[in-house]
Amino acid sequence: MPRATSAAEGCTLRNSFEPGFVASGDFVLGGIFPLHYNQEMPDLNCTYKPPPVKCNGFDPRAFRWAQTMRLAVDEINQSPELLPNHTLGYKIFDSCAYPLTGQRAALAVLNGPNEEDSPMCSVSSPLLSIIGESGSAQSIVVSRILQPFRIPMISYFSSCACLTDRNNYPTFFRVIPNDDYQVKAIAQLLVHFKWNWIGLIRGDHEYGRFAVQGLLRELQGSSVCVAYQEMIPLLYNSKKALEIMQVMQSSSAKVVVVFSAEGEMTPFLKDYMTQNITGIQWVASEAWITASVFTKSGFYPYLGGTIGFGIKKGYIAQLGDYLLTVNPQKYPNNTLFAPCSRKEALLEQHSAYMNTSSPRVAYNVYKAVYAIANSLHNLLLCQPGNGPFENNSCAQSDKILPWQLQHYIQDVKFKIAGEMVNFDLQGDSVPYYDIINWQRGTSGNIEFVNVGLFDGTKPAGEELVIQEDRIMWAVSLCSPSCPPGSRKAVRRGEPVCCFDCLLCDSGKISNQTNSIECQFCPENFWSNHDRTACIPKQVEFLTYDSLGISLTVISVMGACLTIGVFAVFFHHRNTAVVRVNNSELSFFILFALTMCFLCSLVFVGEPTSWSCMLRHTAFSITFSLCISCILGKTLVVLAAFTATRPGDNIMKWFGPKQQRAIIFNCTLVQVVICAAWLIDAPPYPSRNTKYERSKIILECSVGSSLAFWLVLAYIGLQACLCFILAFLARKLPGNFNEAKFITFSMLIFSAVWLAFIPAYISSPGKYADAVESFAILASSFGLLFCLFAPKCYIILLKPEKNTKQHLLGKEKK
Repeated sequence: MPRATSAAEGCTLRNSFEPGFVASGDFVLGGIFPLHYNQEMPDLNCTYKPPPVKCNGFDPRAFRWAQTMRLAVDEINQSPELLPNHTLGYKIFDSCAYPLTGQRAALAVLNGPNEEDSPMCSVSSPLLSIIGESGSAQSIVVSRILQPFRIPMISYFSSCACLTDRNNYPTFFRVIPNDDYQVKAIAQLLVHFKWNWIGLIRGDHEYGRFAVQGLLRELQGSSVCVAYQEMIPLLYNSKKALEIMQVMQSSSAKVVVVFSAEGEMTPFLKDYMTQNITGIQWVASEAWITASVFTKSGFYPYLGGTIGFGIKKGYIAQLGDYLLTVNPQKYPNNTLFAPCSRKEALLEQHSAYMNTSSPRVAYNVYKAVYAIANSLHNLLLCQPGNGPFENNSCAQSDKILPWQLQHYIQDVKFKIAGEMVNFDLQGDSVPYYDIINWQRGTSGNIEFVNVGLFDGTKPAGEELVIQEDRIMWAVSLCSPSCPPGSRKAVRRGEPVCCFDCLLCDSGKISNQTNSIECQFCPENFWSNHDRTACIPKQVEFLTYDSLGISLTVISVMGACLTIGVFAVFFHHRNTAVVRVNNSELSFFILFALTMCFLCSLVFVGEPTSWSCMLRHTAFSITFSLCISCILGKTLVVLAAFTATRPGDNIMKWFGPKQQRAIIFNCTLVQVVICAAWLIDAPPYPSRNTKYERSKIILECSVGSSLAFWLVLAYIGLQACLCFILAFLARKLPGNFNEAKFITFSMLIFSAVWLAFIPAYISSPGKYADAVESFAILASSFGLLFCLFAPKCYIILLKPEKNTKQHLLGKEKK
């Protein structure tokens, strides 16, 4: 099939609504561009048909966008790979950067240029898709008009987040990121430059309203607050603009964020310059950050330093040469060339038209056309039986419906100029922005300098990259920044950005400037002197310092001394002193005392799970064993001397087996208590920070307080029983009445542990461990000396008294 050639039809945009450019083809695309940026609203009356809208202010940049669409169509029509044997046509209309004229353009694309020639909605649309619109307000209107016809629309410059709503805009796609990403980027920019006192200006349309709402949402919880919010009227009004400027001048906020279209900002900034206002740091949205209309040298004193986020630029190889072919001689009847004298090229009259060094919006137009072409190409390649529609059917190539093409647009994925192009489920594209800064060029004009980027696909916190050495920025603060170590205290009745700085409390820090509150240090840390960092708390436990070493030495000495006594008794096991005093029980007591002395070693050193369980249970069981042996010995002594009648069999109840049974059962009770303790709520290492918050006291928590006091109570019960029995046997005959020594040993034992209870409760940390260790050692030494010192004295120093007769007081005189 031969390729179609484009032809421009003459029209008078001021008096009718003819298309700017038309080309025939097998498949026709619509294009809507703001070829003018101002409009004269006629006086409306009650007649059926409103008069035409007059459009003024030719926009060479938008004209370039329209030519980019034509170039893309021509490239596709000449491509042997994309849509072979098929051609694309187009109808391009002017929206005049206004929703009402955008609506007229959409209806004209659907029905024809003149209502007289084609009654509205009388026939179904021959269009498959539309490229447009630039402004979000216009796109909302156009998308709603196209929705009943299910015609897909791909916008090249409408970024309002509201358009992601698939319920209201089911056929809308775009090759520009939505404003949810832009407001996130602007919020990060404000925080990055510490601009916490800003003004907001927006246009009177959905784009401005949704963008401001999104920015305020992003700024919640940050250090940035808004001094004022103003709105530029949709139909520009100089009086209202001057009121906005008066607010800007009177406010202490020197940073102004603007969400507005280029068409609204152009007259506003011209009035701004006439008021000779300077010192404002402008933060521009993508809608006007790359507007070439503001590049003249006269704008720099007022707009120099403006920063904002521009859509991603691309590369279109043939665009420059193609634009040179468009001149008044080629289209003598087209009123779009009215500003020209028809003798010069557009390059001379409108230099912005030929600015192809870094196309951004034009590149989006280019991608949008190729997205439709690739989608249509995929649709035509569909094989019957493998299609996406009902019963796996495909679209008919000679009768393609717009909704069928929309299905393929949703799934399209292709590369252009090295960039992957596709759409998510909301019809949005990849969120990526260049950070643009307006700087003075060599000729005094404004140049758009790329100073960073925002990549919304990267992890949170890594999206924003700024080359700060290439930027100069202003300061906009209501109050000086609070240094690290302090926090902000909002002044009553003033905005949250006006505050005082208060030093953080002890134990809290702030390691960032302008902290809203001081943070508590973690449990194991404490604040330094400047309150800027948490340093590890001093850890305290019964370590091998002077106190710990002393207890260790005493413990080892006690154990060694007990072993020494054990050796003496074992060596003299056949002597009267050892035999009369029940050598087996004596050896059991010495073994238990040795373990008691060694138990105190577990109290020295850093507490662990095993040491905490061992230190309490080991000493309780060993002491219980020791006192059980003493109890058995006391019972034997008492029974021996109370058997007064010959042949009395009382001693048969206290033979060696019975003694072992008494010791075993008495000790078993303590073992059962300790086992239940360990199973239910065992002791465990804990970090005590309540006694002194700047220190960590490592100690062993008893787990079950009931079990802890129960084991002590049981030992006390055994000791009391021993004391009572020994007291009863204190006056029994004999030169060596062991009951006296047992009585005295139990007095010492009881005194030590009664003194231990209040001392233990009132002693913190390592001192509690030291008190418990001291109580163990003191009571152990008391038992050792009271029970075995007199015997060792006789064995080693008075061997002549080491006889049975002497011990029983029956020696001959």
